[in-house]
Amino acid sequence: MGQERSVPADDRDMTTAHTDALAVSVRGLRKQYGDVTAVHGIDLGIRPGEVFGLLGPNGAGKSTTVEILQGNRSRDAGEVRVLGADPATATRAWRSRVGIVWQDESAPAELTVRETVRHFARYYPRPRDPEEVIDLVGLTEKADRRIKALSGGQRRRLDVALGVIGGPELLLLDEPTTGFDPAARRRFWDLIRLLADEGTTILLTTHYLEEAEALADRLAVVVRGRVVAEGEPAALRELYGTEATVTWTDPDGTPRTERTATPTRTVAELIHRFDGEIPGLTVHRPTLEDVYLRLTGQEDAR
Repeated sequence: MGQERSVPADDRDMTTAHTDALAVSVRGLRKQYGDVTAVHGIDLGIRPGEVFGLLGPNGAGKSTTVEILQGNRSRDAGEVRVLGADPATATRAWRSRVGIVWQDESAPAELTVRETVRHFARYYPRPRDPEEVIDLVGLTEKADRRIKALSGGQRRRLDVALGVIGGPELLLLDEPTTGFDPAARRRFWDLIRLLADEGTTILLTTHYLEEAEALADRLAVVVRGRVVAEGEPAALRELYGTEATVTWTDPDGTPRTERTATPTRTVAELIHRFDGEIPGLTVHRPTLEDVYLRLTGQEDAR
């Protein structure tokens, strides 16, 4: 990439914050698979109660990072503290405080939804009410259906239910809404907002930029195992957004396009030129998707 990492001023303090004040603290994290470096010195600091989005293309190191934070994968180097403990040596009691939804998790096919959620609830000292959780993920009408009879999207919702049934302090979500239809995805967003309002810290990886912008307080973009940008969604748009595009149609019917850093001024000039209504006027400002594609070197993929 060659892209220098730039962090907004209010986030630079994260690098000096005391580890114990953070729900997740990662410094210099590295993981190698043979000759391939999956994670190349990642630094992260996630505050308690924050929804933090981790973005990046396939193979960027997101899932490996989540696996290390959960204690399911060892690291080669770096310091990691999650809820005050090192996941590599954490106890069973610590694990009960962390919920996780993997990309490809699956539950016993012969059990019903209700049986499965109730069964998993027994693993935790203070679980949420199983019926409440089933309703939160939109599976009440499917509660007595066997898992093998569920659609792919419904099974994914069950995975989310199993991730939150323990009432976790930290919830790790690895592309949780893959396979969701739009209505189910919006319902999931409501669940995440509810959990965040209750004080749950949430780390979310997703390929849906709209989802990241709707849910995350802050984002980090990972490319080839490195964090190339970090900050609030609006701050990232400001830092990395390209010029706005203003389009209109001239009186002779010729379409016109102008790229500008001052679109409001351009529109004002057009209003004066046209003495009122501007035919075919559109203004496209940089979106989070534009920023993401630029940071990951995929601008030509649009």
